[in-house]
Amino acid sequence: MAEFDQNFDDIADKFERNIYGSSKGRLRHELFLYHLHQEVDLQAGSLTILDAGGGTGMMSQAMLSLGHLVTLSDISAEALVIAKTKYAVGEQAQRLTIVQQDILGLADTQYDLVICHAVLEWLKDPIPVVNKLVSLVKPGGTLSLAFFNQDAQRFNNMCYGNFDYVEQGMKVKNQVRLSPNNPQQPLQMIALLESLQMNIVQKVGIRCFHDYLKDKNQQLSYYAQLKRLEIQYGTQHPYLWLGKYFMIIAKQPE
Repeated sequence: MAEFDQNFDDIADKFERNIYGSSKGRLRHELFLYHLHQEVDLQAGSLTILDAGGGTGMMSQAMLSLGHLVTLSDISAEALVIAKTKYAVGEQAQRLTIVQQDILGLADTQYDLVICHAVLEWLKDPIPVVNKLVSLVKPGGTLSLAFFNQDAQRFNNMCYGNFDYVEQGMKVKNQVRLSPNNPQQPLQMIALLESLQMNIVQKVGIRCFHDYLKDKNQQLSYYAQLKRLEIQYGTQHPYLWLGKYFMIIAKQPE
């Protein structure tokens, strides 16, 4: 657990409401799912899936609903209690394994699909974790990695005129617990995965436009149209580099 800067044990319910009770959380989740469906045949049989650092289990639930065998891991006992209460019921409970463990401590089981979304930005040192995640992907399997984008964070703060904050390296003395404290640079993470011999099949900017809207009311009033445009442009240059989250889908060689 020492690898994490943040543990949400006492605020897991607040964290879930903050993320998934907003258009930004809903859109992020739906875009993750959309792009996963484009690159992984999630309709063919039952895959073994690891949702690493999966928190309260939103992505795990989506995979369970498609009939897959899911292992959900997280260090937060409170988050996993929420996940078990919401999703480990009925037939789905037979296909869900819940593990309270940090990623580096996970057993060396390999999976058809390893998902690690919105985790790296909470880690003190993401590189060993990415190495571990790659090792958990079966030959021919897939890794879906998504993280808070440092370049987009800088761009966003410049647009809002937070010049002092940018010049200070976007570091604050009093860290807000629900604000990621270690966003990653997409090009560095791409280079790391390529150095580990992973074949990158897709790069996606997540929320390339949503967070930059001047009129925040449009995030809800034009949600469907905004989502279509996010899908259309999220994989295109230069927009993908401006996504507040960056998603990389990579294949392990056979």
